[in-house]
Amino acid sequence: MENFPILTLITFLPILGMIIVLFLPKDQPVIIRSLSLLVSGIQLILSAVLLMNYNYNLGGINDPASFQFVEKFRWIEIEGFSWIGTIKIDYFLGVDGLSTPMVLLTAIVTFIATLSSWNIDKSVKGYFAMFLLLNTGMMGVFVALDFFLFYVFWEVMLLPMYFLIGIWGGPRREYAAIKFFIYTLLGSIFILLVMIGLYFSSMETLADGTRAFTFNMLEMMNSDNYTQTGILSPLNPNNLRFLAYVALFVGFAIKIPMFPFHTWLPDAHVEAPTAISVILAGVLLKMGTYGILRISFPVFPDITQHLHWWIAVFGMINIIYGAFCAMAQKDFKRLIAYSSVSHMGFVMLGMASLNTLGVTGAILQMFNHGTITAMLFLIVGVVYDRTHTRDLDAFGGLGKQMPIYTGFVTVAFFAAIGLPGLSGFISEALVFLGAFGKDTIRIIAIVSTLGILLGAGYMLWALQRVFLGPLNEKWSSLKDLEPREYLMFIPLTIIIIFLGVYPSPMLKFMNASVNAMVKFIADAQAFYGSAGF
Repeated sequence: MENFPILTLITFLPILGMIIVLFLPKDQPVIIRSLSLLVSGIQLILSAVLLMNYNYNLGGINDPASFQFVEKFRWIEIEGFSWIGTIKIDYFLGVDGLSTPMVLLTAIVTFIATLSSWNIDKSVKGYFAMFLLLNTGMMGVFVALDFFLFYVFWEVMLLPMYFLIGIWGGPRREYAAIKFFIYTLLGSIFILLVMIGLYFSSMETLADGTRAFTFNMLEMMNSDNYTQTGILSPLNPNNLRFLAYVALFVGFAIKIPMFPFHTWLPDAHVEAPTAISVILAGVLLKMGTYGILRISFPVFPDITQHLHWWIAVFGMINIIYGAFCAMAQKDFKRLIAYSSVSHMGFVMLGMASLNTLGVTGAILQMFNHGTITAMLFLIVGVVYDRTHTRDLDAFGGLGKQMPIYTGFVTVAFFAAIGLPGLSGFISEALVFLGAFGKDTIRIIAIVSTLGILLGAGYMLWALQRVFLGPLNEKWSSLKDLEPREYLMFIPLTIIIIFLGVYPSPMLKFMNASVNAMVKFIADAQAFYGSAGF
């Protein structure tokens, strides 16, 4: 596997699929759907191959030798002038214990979402072309190690998601799409500004021995590679690192979404087609927390140490505020959307602990929440396709009418609550173990446990209103799951149960990289303290 460009194939295979789709006649929807499913299936197989060949003993956040399946070559080179010099941008891909679980999650959720898209009948060709482009943007974010390339993938994702919501969404789709676009674009501007500042503050040594500014994320993390005059260099006593950290954090926090930048999410979820809601909650929200772990923490370890408890505070707000909002909803899909706001707060709380237990729990929660919430949105999509309503009070007694469907619902609901034996439990447990182990955020962790109780409240209440009690005769003709729907639910159910009973295989992939990150952030204070920062 050493010289096999598996990351390029995983990332750009959907682009090839998109090109083929664009050349297919639009009156062949079955071929278009089948090709898209084939592409996502091959991508999933390649991701599994990546996983099987991954060496989980390697892990180093700022060490190029610790990254695996690396592909690197000069992508853009422009002769500069004066102090700028030659601008060099690399095509630099690689994975470690932070990104490998996200690559697998993206491949799984995308494959399931493609199956869920099978009943799309409006402009099928355009839908799947946009869907495949979105796939490449998401996957690229998780494998890029050059900040410029990372930003390109980050922006590529924005365009197809805007159209997928704005064209194939619900009655208020234009409003939801524009709101999503504006919020995300605002965050992208913050990220762009910090990226430029970091570029002119970081240098790498080239093959000929000369030094040049760089977009290489790993070089940006190493104190030896800062320039004395760089505006974001800790060696510069008049630096703007604090403002840069806040701007970069906000750019990623919008995607999480963190309170108070969360208001775009419920609208986007409610108006988006089921498959796009699955992608949005299963993968896109994780891009925000991944960006913080990949870039914000190791590039600004000094500021991270000073502000970690603020991250915990906002995580606590997400947990409790999101849970209360979910409890107040009558729209089934909006309830699940706010539950995502709440559960992403657990990720932030684990990240804020800055210890191995908490950060490992945060990454595992990202993966587990991706599979659980994907299943929850599929559950809403199944019942909406049959009844054309999401009003929780309009149902009742569906457990008797659709028993197999109700069985899958029960697994997903109790996994979201954090029932032991299901995947949501172990990740939340690790988050709280890590948070309780950090003196500065222990009280915040104690208050955040209220979110577990509230989560059980709104989930069980929804389960009661929709599936228990006497059957609403209006739904007496509803049929249970179809074969395609079994294919969507069974893989996710297996993952949820397997990782709930035996999470060690997934934890092994993360352990070395998480330990390296925690140690890197802890050791950074020695350098920055001596530099007088």
